[in-house]
Amino acid sequence: MLKKMGEAVARVARKVNETVESGSDTLELRLEGNFLHRLPNEVSTLQHLKAIDLSRNQFRDFPEQLTTLPALETINLEENDIVDVPVEKLAAMSALRCINLRFNPLNAEVRAIAPPLIKFDMLVSPEGARAPPP
Repeated sequence: MLKKMGEAVARVARKVNETVESGSDTLELRLEGNFLHRLPNEVSTLQHLKAIDLSRNQFRDFPEQLTTLPALETINLEENDIVDVPVEKLAAMSALRCINLRFNPLNAEVRAIAPPLIKFDMLVSPEGARAPPP
């Protein structure tokens, strides 16, 4: 398991470093299924990032670096272990259009306070729903 996680972190670091070093206006970063539980700090430098896919990882905490990215429109965090979400910070993201939080064990407070505060689509599963087998 540690070997898989080490390989996943190395892949993510290479991808993020390539993106930052190339100075490209990368619009999308796909890091799904990499056993990630946190993001490298370099992600905060991707000011032109429009979409990020972090589905099927091992995030327990919402990666708050994402809330600092001004161009971010789509966040996919499906099938992680996230309980709490910084709803107020997400609500302040003017470019955000959709966040996918399906199959996360979100707490009842997030489910209750998010709908009136947000102006984007927040996709969630019914409480207690489980992800389909791979």
